[in-house]
Amino acid sequence: MPALYDVEVRHTRVTPFRYALRSRTYLWLVDVDELPELPRVLRPLARFDARDHFGGGAPGIRAGLDAYLTANGVHDADGRVLMLAHARQWGHVFNPLTLYWCHDRAGRLVCVVAEVHNTYGQRHCYLLRTDEQGRDEVAKEFYVSPFFAVEGAYRMRLPLPGRRLDLTVQLCHGDGTRPLTATVRGDRRPATPRTVLAAALRHPWSTAVVSLGIRLHGIRLYLKGLPVRPRPAPPAQEGML
Repeated sequence: MPALYDVEVRHTRVTPFRYALRSRTYLWLVDVDELPELPRVLRPLARFDARDHFGGGAPGIRAGLDAYLTANGVHDADGRVLMLAHARQWGHVFNPLTLYWCHDRAGRLVCVVAEVHNTYGQRHCYLLRTDEQGRDEVAKEFYVSPFFAVEGAYRMRLPLPGRRLDLTVQLCHGDGTRPLTATVRGDRRPATPRTVLAAALRHPWSTAVVSLGIRLHGIRLYLKGLPVRPRPAPPAQEGML
């Protein structure tokens, strides 16, 4: 059954000065092979489109994911896939981070795919082979914040969501510093017509608010004197249909 998580998102920067932001929103957890269908009157509040994920040209989200996995040498993630993401609301969506927990046919977790979107309309995926605590580390390859260069690594803790959602992404530099930590924490509830409507009323235009909030905080950081780092062309990725 699809689920909703009422979440608090925190970003904490510690250099060259401490700066923290906090926001509340909600996320969906869905099976990519059994995407939810809401009553017609509620469908503008939640839609999942293939164009919003991977290269945007696959016939479905599962097809886009499978193409990416195959191109990256993963051939046994042919079981259930759980996706944590924002849905389109009133025709708009912005997903800073979409996560896919990919299982084999026996139900064993094979890998996690972290799909990152920046505010420049670009996308990039990271393939993680997490341990029993949901942890892995990958090199940073994609420009996200204008105040961080494409360097260092992401240390991620992405355990499979249960009653609680508790995710951490930390940027680590080669000198041992950890300039940025992001967390997403929240509680699960079934995605019923009533809970979907209640979430949409609490967070109208939820993904537009997320996108606007990122830009406003960027302006504040710029006014505080943080230099903008040049934006390189995004790296090409195999299998991004």
